[in-house]
Amino acid sequence: MDVMQIIRSVGAHWFPSLQYRDSRLLWFASFFAGSGNWGLIVARGWLIFDISNSSTLVGMATFAAMIPRFLLTAVTGYLVDRFDRRAVLAWSIGVAVVHNMVLAALVLGGLIQVWHLLVLSLIDGSARATQMPASAALAPNLVPRKYLLNAIALNSATQQGSRLVGAAAMGPLLTYLDPGVAFLFCTVLYALCIPLVLLIRTSSTGVVESSRGAVENLLAGFFYLYRHPLLLPFLLLVVGHCALTMAFESLLPVLSREKLNAEGGGFGYLMMAVGAGGLAGSLVVGGILTERMRGRLLVLFGIFSGVSNIALAVATSLPLALLFATAMGAAQAGFMTIFHLVVQSTVSDDVRGRVSSVNNLHIGGMMAVFNLVNGSLADLIPAPWVLAATGGAFVVMMGASLLVLPLRGLYAGGVPAKAAAH
Repeated sequence: MDVMQIIRSVGAHWFPSLQYRDSRLLWFASFFAGSGNWGLIVARGWLIFDISNSSTLVGMATFAAMIPRFLLTAVTGYLVDRFDRRAVLAWSIGVAVVHNMVLAALVLGGLIQVWHLLVLSLIDGSARATQMPASAALAPNLVPRKYLLNAIALNSATQQGSRLVGAAAMGPLLTYLDPGVAFLFCTVLYALCIPLVLLIRTSSTGVVESSRGAVENLLAGFFYLYRHPLLLPFLLLVVGHCALTMAFESLLPVLSREKLNAEGGGFGYLMMAVGAGGLAGSLVVGGILTERMRGRLLVLFGIFSGVSNIALAVATSLPLALLFATAMGAAQAGFMTIFHLVVQSTVSDDVRGRVSSVNNLHIGGMMAVFNLVNGSLADLIPAPWVLAATGGAFVVMMGASLLVLPLRGLYAGGVPAKAAAH
């Protein structure tokens, strides 16, 4: 077998959904948007910490960027199911481009203040709260049903692993250049997405029933999730996962400076390592073809999500911290990718946008609140203590989840056939 045959064989197994033009366009657009978003998180977090030396303010900025997922859930889900998902995605990315341009101008002009960063974080978070459900709802419509799970997994990989590119660029940019240049780089990444989205030919919308009232249509995603015997307990477990293992952004700047002596570059490299692990974890899940194996991996990823947080907390050098951050990213991304696979393979396309937005409400809301809590705690007690305590708490939560019958069935055999979308 020659090299090209090997490449084609690997591509057919791990990336079959990318053989379709529209799926490729969305994948690259989502990857660039995710990279821009993670680069922004690193640059913004370090700039605030450098100006104020306050982890609480870093947590407040992260809270402002994530809380729109909670506040705007009903509206963004309705928009994604009511209008052409390509148009909704393109407009939301356009808002992100303008936001980054304004932020770069303020920093390069020497006018930036912390309150600017907090307000702009809220604007950027509102755009991101629309992008994520639009992309998640559009992806399954771009490939044949037999490649649905692979498309969902690869779309999730862009969200979990794109921080590799964004954060990797932030390390040298924050170390050697003005932070304003870092924000310009994020602007370029976002700008690359717009033509890619506009080139997608497949039209995709949900179903907003005229026979239902406006409020009922807005809340359809809540009704679907909260009444589902499997998705509800799984969602509650994921809420714990996001709160206890994934709300770490506000802790990394102080960890980088005070324990690893690595300043802003170290913060960027830690996020890059999380991204590298995240990309690997998501792609591994995308190549797993059996439900039983995904169920077993879910347990392992959940346990290692907590254990890797503890390992990062006790790391005494930057190389060791990067190793543990990579493991943390792989475990967290693998866990979240399986969650998205289960949800998207279970729900009907009619309400896919609204269900995706409800997921964002719980995920983003918990990460917003706990980034604020963790950042505030890190101003009072050592950040490694916070990281280790939350990681240990989730390991205990994973153990307790074995007592929940639907989750135990998921771990043992994957998604039940009767729960699959039709």
